Amino acid sequence: MKGKRYIYIVLTVLLVVLFALDTCCGSIWISPFSIGTDWSPVERQIFLNLRLPKALTALLAGAALSVAGLIMQTLFRNPLAGPYILGVSSGASIGVAFLTMCSTMLAGMASVGTLGIAVSAIIGSTIVLLMVMVVAKRVKSSVSLLIVGIMIGSIAGALVNLMQNYANPDSLKLFIVWTLGSLGGVGWSQLPVMAGIVIAGLTVSLLLMKPLNGLLLGEDYARGLGVNISRTRWMIVAATGLLAGGVTAFCGPIAFVGVAVPHIARMWLGSTNHRLTLPASALIGGNLLLICDTLCNIGTYPLPISTMSALFGAPIIIWIILRK
Repeated sequence: MKGKRYIYIVLTVLLVVLFALDTCCGSIWISPFSIGTDWSPVERQIFLNLRLPKALTALLAGAALSVAGLIMQTLFRNPLAGPYILGVSSGASIGVAFLTMCSTMLAGMASVGTLGIAVSAIIGSTIVLLMVMVVAKRVKSSVSLLIVGIMIGSIAGALVNLMQNYANPDSLKLFIVWTLGSLGGVGWSQLPVMAGIVIAGLTVSLLLMKPLNGLLLGEDYARGLGVNISRTRWMIVAATGLLAGGVTAFCGPIAFVGVAVPHIARMWLGSTNHRLTLPASALIGGNLLLICDTLCNIGTYPLPISTMSALFGAPIIIWIILRK
């Protein structure tokens, strides 16, 4: 246990260092040793209104997607389960596409703005997760469930393409930019809404730690321990919808983080106990997206965050498959 405590300390210190580095790196280097003293007005504007909210968004998004992936892998007893792979992020995309590109028909709903987009994404991701849960009861193979998730994602993509054909050019352009995935689109006005959604999802996840440990042993054993299986499933649906849907609404689809990070947490801790792996997954996920965001900003033209997260996450998924 003492060694595991050191892991949390290292991850926390690393999180602080990477957070500072992410706010300093970019086309213009801003020294962390001259905070608020030797900054020009341009540097102060860049730091306060661009890089600081972007780094906070990376921290929230990484923690949310990682925890969502962890509880999904426990629910489905599938090491490859995650918001992106099982189509939950695609469901959120349908919600955002419906609100964004059908704004001419739903003017009243579209006027809700940031909160409306977040709610539509959460609803879309929750519906898809419920569909996957229904299929999972009939399909026992991990590979088959993975294929079903890919098919649901394909159906979601087809529906989005259908909406694109009838969207006006301005709405279509906004949606295409959103699909690339970006942490920079979240400003101070949107950040409190995103933070509230993520914190709510993480709170529900923390309440699930004991039931999730019971589910690791199987549903029958969990019932014997007094776990209410039905209530636990609905709480997992709520937490995943808030975490995956909320992040996707504000940042766009971010691939592979939710699948890869829980495996890193279990490997480093040498345990499947959710009291250990859940906070570790949140810390590792935050660190990972801060690294990705820092690397995306090196150079004149920033890269989409989903590109960098795929470069980190995809090899880990390949390793998981080859190890089985």
